[in-house]
Amino acid sequence: MTSAMSPGLRPWIAGASVIRPDERRALVHPPDAATALVFRAAAEDGRDGRLTVVGPRTRASYFPGKRLRLCVRLRLSPGAAGVLLGVPVRALVDRAVPLADLWGAAGDRLERDLGRAGPDPFRVLRRIETELAPRIAARTTADAGRDRLLRAAARALAPRPRSEPVAAVARRLAVSERHLREVFTDGVGLSPKRFARIERVRTVLAHAGDGRFAQVAALTGYYDQSHMTADFHSLMGVPPGAFFSGRLPAPRPCQPV
Repeated sequence: MTSAMSPGLRPWIAGASVIRPDERRALVHPPDAATALVFRAAAEDGRDGRLTVVGPRTRASYFPGKRLRLCVRLRLSPGAAGVLLGVPVRALVDRAVPLADLWGAAGDRLERDLGRAGPDPFRVLRRIETELAPRIAARTTADAGRDRLLRAAARALAPRPRSEPVAAVARRLAVSERHLREVFTDGVGLSPKRFARIERVRTVLAHAGDGRFAQVAALTGYYDQSHMTADFHSLMGVPPGAFFSGRLPAPRPCQPV
């Protein structure tokens, strides 16, 4: 679905997807350093839809399965949430709030329009693009400079066999370590170190399903497999072996947003 976005929006969106929950299986929300816009509707015509901002998640959550007719999720690129949503991202960490709580009447109007779009995810995407485009166009020169720094830092902190310390990343980007930490925490909502930790665990989730834990640990910058297992357990609630064999923590009821 990401390929269906307009070229002007793609740099701001890390991924766009249609999620199809299975009411017979628990919903797993892994930790995620990205802020996301999520539109969910249970009714066939989508008129009961809800548009929610899901902030960065520092730990996994497990919920009972549910039936939804439509669920469209846009993961925002590092640093995009502040510009697109107009709120401090650090205030959204481990929270899910209706967009209307942040935008007021504009958020209510967008949610109603998405409900009228019916069950077509591409119409939902088009309407969200229309709302976000003016916010991108209105960013300042200072905003653009911060965007470039954040994107470069996020790329440098991505999991790899030999991860760079934050101080080394700052030197390579020609800024002080303190400045990098401040800009990153303001733009992403998390410190660079926590961002890198979450990205490593997400890489394990993506590549360790076949049980090659030692190899994945080496490729993602962990000291060894035991280090990876401890980090995974801390953020996911269970060790990798249990998670990939389906032995998950007990789901908890969804709280009203």
